[in-house]
Amino acid sequence: MSAKTYEVRTYGCQMNVHDSERLSGLLEDAGYVRAPEGADGDADVVVFNTCAVRENADNKLYGNLGRLAPMKARRPGMQIAVGGCLAQKDRDTIVTKAPWVDVVFGTHNIGKLPVLLERARVQEEAQVEIAESLEAFPSTLPTRRESAYAAWVSISVGCNNTCTFCIVPALRGKEKDRRPGDILAEIEALVAEGVSEITLLGQNVNAYGSDIGDREAFSKLLRACGKIEGLERVRFTSPHPRDFTDDVIAAMAETPNVMPQLHMPLQSGSDTILKAMRRSYRQERFLGIIEKVRAAIPHAAISTDIIVGFPGETEEDFEQTMHTVREARFANAFTFQYSKRPGTPAATMEGQIPKEVVQERYMRLVALQEEISWEENKKQVGRTLEVMVAEGEGRKDGATHRLSGRAPDNRLVHFTKPDTEVRPGDVVTVEITYAAPHHLLAEGAVTAVRRTRAGDAWAKRNAAEAAKPAGVMLGLPKIGAPEPLPAASAPGCGCD
Repeated sequence: MSAKTYEVRTYGCQMNVHDSERLSGLLEDAGYVRAPEGADGDADVVVFNTCAVRENADNKLYGNLGRLAPMKARRPGMQIAVGGCLAQKDRDTIVTKAPWVDVVFGTHNIGKLPVLLERARVQEEAQVEIAESLEAFPSTLPTRRESAYAAWVSISVGCNNTCTFCIVPALRGKEKDRRPGDILAEIEALVAEGVSEITLLGQNVNAYGSDIGDREAFSKLLRACGKIEGLERVRFTSPHPRDFTDDVIAAMAETPNVMPQLHMPLQSGSDTILKAMRRSYRQERFLGIIEKVRAAIPHAAISTDIIVGFPGETEEDFEQTMHTVREARFANAFTFQYSKRPGTPAATMEGQIPKEVVQERYMRLVALQEEISWEENKKQVGRTLEVMVAEGEGRKDGATHRLSGRAPDNRLVHFTKPDTEVRPGDVVTVEITYAAPHHLLAEGAVTAVRRTRAGDAWAKRNAAEAAKPAGVMLGLPKIGAPEPLPAASAPGCGCD
């Protein structure tokens, strides 16, 4: 008898991406195997890991569930599960609107999924279980990591902020920090498996320590990462300007394996709008942080999140955002047109901006940021950079005879394929010859190739997956580094 197959469909931020790695690990630990790519609902179990941030998130979910209904009717043993933020928010509504769903679980009890699926099968009725508080820190659960050489490491869950546009704290709860020793032990275990790059993950990552009573805990954690032999690159997302203190900047500057990259959500450059958003900083404070980071780390690439058209935003308010963008000179920005997020205070505020006004402002902002991104990338021409080779980053690599990877500051670099074999996770040294707004080119010959343990891990994983059925747990992650999400979804749901 062949093993049952599963498919996990993920929506939203990196927290959900990381949770989906855990859901996959739990299912494989329970004996399921991953369905082949392109199965399109043909799996025995289909799991939706949902996001509640978007205005039409529920409509999209029910549309997708509706498309699976006839397939499930033809296959009596098929099961459908819905988890994540929308499940936490809507609870019993899901099985009322889509009675063919077998399991509904929340953000706090993802570890229960295999048990709930089995219970639904035996009892032949839907199982709805939404925990009100965290039952187990996600990183203690089995995992099927999506990369052989780069990994997410969750350091906290939940958020203590009350931003008026964001519903996530209400769904993921108050911040709960992981013990530093547990975090470092997980990182050391990953490095032993061959991982060479980690991204510290939290809804408000640099507030780490507030739950354990140490306001400098995050900077101490960065410095501790610097002492882990074999760990080449450390990143983190997403911080909040309120908690971005000088000790964090010093730790970034003084810890060699902490990369010169920072994602710092702005949301608006207008003090009036920031107050309406309940953001606990103002334009001057934000630009002051950027100035300090650039003084300590001159080559840092700084990115951001911006919301256009928040209720009450005037043309003058928008111009303050444009001014802040000109002053900050972000390497790139995740830009959003404000949309009502059900359950948030902003959804019922007066002064909702007409769609056409929001669209016009959005296009002006995008045009300005594109110009700045290109100018900042042009400054990279002539620099010699160490690029970590990636897989799946360059869609045209086959046609252009190039490979792709990430520079230390996370810029995407396409480079000429060297005669020497290189694998994802290996590191090449190249000289940048051309810049576009969203990538760099190194058109000359690669000047050095450094084979790494991360590349060995990729090769081992590749060979093992070729020899075994798809989806079997191998103890090593799947190919592919954690990628920046597309512009439609900012880091941390755009609510940091």
